[in-house]
Amino acid sequence: MGLAGALTISMMANVSVAAPAAAMSPSLADCNQSDFQTVLQPLPGTQKAHAYWLNRELIKWPAVAASGRFRLYFSDALGTEMYTAHPKGHAAGNVVDLSISTSSLPPQLATRFQFVPDGVILKIKPEDARKIPQALRLFAILVHENEHGDQLETTRIQIAGAIDDLYGKAEQTSDLGASIVRAANTSATQFKLWAPTAQKLALCVYKTGTSAAQSIAPMQRDDATGIWSLLMPTDLSDHYYQYIVDVVVPNVGLMRNRVTDPYSLSLTTDSKRSYITQANATKTVPLGWSDHAAPKTVAASPDMSIYEMHVRDFSINDPTVKPEHRGKYLAFTDSTSNGMQHLSALAKAGMTDIHLLPVFDFASVPEVGCVNPIITATGAASLAPQTIASANAAQDCFNWGYDPFHYSAPEGSYASNSEDGATRMREFRQMIMALHQTGLRVGMDVVYNHTFASGQVAKSVLDRIVPGYYHRLNADGDVEQSSCCDNTATENTMMGKLLIDSVVSWAKNYRIDSFRFDLMAHQPRAVMERLQKELKAATGRDIELIGEGWNFGEIADGKRFVQASQLSLNGTGIGTFNDRTRDAVRGGSSSDSGTDLMTRKGFINGLADAGTSTPQLLKTADMVRVGLAGSVRQYRFETFDGVVKSLQQIDYNGQPAGYVANPSEVVNYVENHDNQTLFDINVYKLPADIAPIDRVRVQMLGAAITAFSQGVAYFHAGLDVLRSKSMDSNSFNSGDWFNRIDWSYRDNYFATGLPPAKDNEKNYALMQPLLENPSIKPSAAEIALARDMFRDLLKVRASSSLFHLRTAAEIEQRLRFDNVGPSQNGAVIAAHLDGKNYPGAKYSALMIFINVAHTAQTIRVASEVGQAYQLHPVFSNAAAGDKRLAAQASYDAAQGSFTVPALSAVVFVQP
Repeated sequence: MGLAGALTISMMANVSVAAPAAAMSPSLADCNQSDFQTVLQPLPGTQKAHAYWLNRELIKWPAVAASGRFRLYFSDALGTEMYTAHPKGHAAGNVVDLSISTSSLPPQLATRFQFVPDGVILKIKPEDARKIPQALRLFAILVHENEHGDQLETTRIQIAGAIDDLYGKAEQTSDLGASIVRAANTSATQFKLWAPTAQKLALCVYKTGTSAAQSIAPMQRDDATGIWSLLMPTDLSDHYYQYIVDVVVPNVGLMRNRVTDPYSLSLTTDSKRSYITQANATKTVPLGWSDHAAPKTVAASPDMSIYEMHVRDFSINDPTVKPEHRGKYLAFTDSTSNGMQHLSALAKAGMTDIHLLPVFDFASVPEVGCVNPIITATGAASLAPQTIASANAAQDCFNWGYDPFHYSAPEGSYASNSEDGATRMREFRQMIMALHQTGLRVGMDVVYNHTFASGQVAKSVLDRIVPGYYHRLNADGDVEQSSCCDNTATENTMMGKLLIDSVVSWAKNYRIDSFRFDLMAHQPRAVMERLQKELKAATGRDIELIGEGWNFGEIADGKRFVQASQLSLNGTGIGTFNDRTRDAVRGGSSSDSGTDLMTRKGFINGLADAGTSTPQLLKTADMVRVGLAGSVRQYRFETFDGVVKSLQQIDYNGQPAGYVANPSEVVNYVENHDNQTLFDINVYKLPADIAPIDRVRVQMLGAAITAFSQGVAYFHAGLDVLRSKSMDSNSFNSGDWFNRIDWSYRDNYFATGLPPAKDNEKNYALMQPLLENPSIKPSAAEIALARDMFRDLLKVRASSSLFHLRTAAEIEQRLRFDNVGPSQNGAVIAAHLDGKNYPGAKYSALMIFINVAHTAQTIRVASEVGQAYQLHPVFSNAAAGDKRLAAQASYDAAQGSFTVPALSAVVFVQP
């Protein structure tokens, strides 16, 4: 027996806890007390959970020999001491004798629990099977004894396998949460909560979000599903509710938790009480909602051009927004504001979607009384702004919001009145409708891979209802935190259901057009595929799903399940973010620090300075071509070493550079909310004395590569106006000062102080001289130039369906790269798109050129001799942002040569 186990048994053997009568049923006093929980019976000692319930009849205990005797002990009342003194330390109480199984596990169980190390498999005898549901609702411990009955070791058991086996039928329930039931001339309110391990459950009803409870009622348990329900014979719309859950919490005791509903549609201030409503109740729906429709601009994922935006960033700094709307949902309804005029112009240019950073209910911003710290300019590299911002970070009004509290309710801090549950629902819809009317579809950034908290703390919801189930646990039974928060276990039936039900609710009730999943690879591919089907069934439309496919953590390389990761989603149509092109364009990687930030240059910001034929430049140019070809596995071209390779044969840090089956499965980007903005990373990499206008051109080279790549185009809000965060590498909680945007185009907020020390101090020595260099900060004229050049890129992308081909076969058939192989001019990407007989192509052919050199380059393409190319009309138009293109870009038909100005992306068209 290990030391920890011995200590725990010893403690339990020597502690006598008085056995109270059965816990009193919850009362109104429990609904109204200030504490959110009560310890009905503390449990002495702690115990790790090394064993796993595989299903209702099988348990696996890793690293334990299949010898001796195994018993499951559980307390039938926690008031009774779990262990009693005994000459041999035997446990007392309810007991189940387990047999050692030598049979192979059924394939489904073997696959699900493949991550569990070898050990003994224990089987529940048929005559004891009826005891298992009871054991799961109490405190249970697994004991290994020798042939003499001496205890060798003990452990708790992780419960998910047994819970899913016993109560998996709950997955078929379609009405968890609170719902209004209408029949004939009567109305009732139904409540359903899945809590299979709870001992008692009651409902507290409140007239308002702050009033005392007006009633409490016990709920009834369905033993087949573990769902507790209650039908109240009145319409309780606009009331609020909480549940009282009596449940055993491992290593804590029997708890009485007062908790909100995981299926809440809305809540009161700071999410303290759930709100009772119908999803489309009159008070929650703005005028015109039922009649409006989303723009029909996207027929398939590759049509998408996305602008990623944070609700507060969008308007908090915009004086043309009504003061009471700034930082709120309603800012998007101020159609004449600078910000909305900006979005309108983007939509007219070809932007199809706005993706909002988290707008579900999150836990990291106070919904009333949040602080707006006053910061004024004190110097380009001053420490004062970050000092003030950091001191207020926990109570200010800003956070990215990747801190899920209630997945299916709108965030309250963005509403004009967080106290009223209907207001946030109505104003959320007003925002959606305003964006739709502007010509933009709306996507949501969703975070089902973790919760803000687990365990027995106030802002933990799931774990206070079914302790030990909703979160992914490590070998000791502690919650995994590879996502930087408490990881959820979406591989477990009811956590997967919660994800699917929540996303479907947003799509059905709020008309969300697409979803971007944070750390999507922490979820099973099977769950995402089920979600696709459920969305189509619920809405009658295909809803685009994209997400982060990063492969890391406890689920990496398929350790627990087939992940929704970059290399595992082929053929699903679900898109993942393309780090290959991102890193090739920007240089280095997202984790760089120190001098690597300056020396690891990318395709657009310095690799060509050492010459147009260096091996590193040629190899990087090939990686850019991979992105332009949609990263589809089978596409082939001649690489820098003179070998014709498929994209999946090109190496990217030990992985295939081309990794998708079709372009719908790749999301191209060079900047999003994470890490430094493109402007800021270029500050590190470009020469300090580069001409300011060339900084603009370099920025737009990055945007052009995204715009001209096959697949989904993804842009961070402000990329088009040279957005800077004053070199902040992680602005998730840096406050408004480091995250604001200027829609008047006068300032990009570079050199407004050293960014917060927590994530940036290690690079202060590099930042300071750059921030203090006045030649780096752009003028209003340069910001306006970037804005106009970016819109031209959108117009070009929108002008022809050739920029968003549908399939790998179409890319193979219609895309050709010129200027390739070992003798190429590595500073220039040259690509040909064949538009003959292709719907929406508009042109019979396109030639795309991207020149990252600081001088004009001429590329001869032998196959294009004698053709009739002309500069794309967007670039030749008198209103074009970059006037150089019309003056300096040219095509010589006799030679088949194209001249491309320095630092420019040019498209030529053939009618």
